[in-house]
Amino acid sequence: MATPLSVRPAASTFNIQRMEEIYDQAHGAVDAPHGHDYYTVIWVQEGTGAHLVDFTSYPFAKDAVFFVSPRQVHQVMPAERPQGWVITFSPRFLQLNHINEDFITEMNLFGHFDERPPILLPTDLAAQSDTLLHFLRQTYESTLPYRLAAMSAYLKLFLIYCHGQCELPPPDMASDQSSHYLLRAFKKLVAEHFQTYHQVQDYAHQLHISAKHLNQVVKTLIGQTAKEVIQEKLILNAKRELRYSQLSIKEIGYNLGFNDPLYFSAFFKKCTGQSPSEFRG
Repeated sequence: MATPLSVRPAASTFNIQRMEEIYDQAHGAVDAPHGHDYYTVIWVQEGTGAHLVDFTSYPFAKDAVFFVSPRQVHQVMPAERPQGWVITFSPRFLQLNHINEDFITEMNLFGHFDERPPILLPTDLAAQSDTLLHFLRQTYESTLPYRLAAMSAYLKLFLIYCHGQCELPPPDMASDQSSHYLLRAFKKLVAEHFQTYHQVQDYAHQLHISAKHLNQVVKTLIGQTAKEVIQEKLILNAKRELRYSQLSIKEIGYNLGFNDPLYFSAFFKKCTGQSPSEFRG
């Protein structure tokens, strides 16, 4: 029976491990491409290999930090025993510790709709961050009062350090804050309902605004139309399933909300220049 791309559930809401430990537990075996339902941060301090994120392979580099969003497909492929950190945390962990998920979105680190290349930590910041993560792990393994509050504080500080090295342009804070709120709400709805709603007016209705206004806001802030954002999400997930699952093209199209397989194939080819079967190879 055909199976969809597996997304592994979080064993806990938060975890921090050394890359060396994970490598040893797996006896050096390379995992298959997979997705999670939580956020993942991988900091390669030393080692050779590559990290596949969706459809781009990034070589390991000293003090390279990778950020993987929930449901992104990735694969860590070390050529030797690496050194570094792996942190995972769920949206539930953020909620329980009063960290608004908008904080993560505005960090410009995690690519919810696209891929993000790793950032490189300079030597002085890498040393500070390594100390910070040692404190985070000690707290994680402790029974201290307010342990979770301390962990969330360490996590936020580490992400802030990383964000300071991010070369992606930050949001234009001079713009109307209500527009940024609307964009975040729209992207959140697309992430949750892209398999059901394909039309701009569907999302505009849920946001209680006109489709024209939604398009204007999205175009102004990110240079894409609302329709392009929806299509981008559909195509990204179609590519993941075509490349990494055993589902038929018809099943993939149906799961993405296309009742007509021919229409799905035509949509995919119009957006990518390839038919689904050509992309799958």
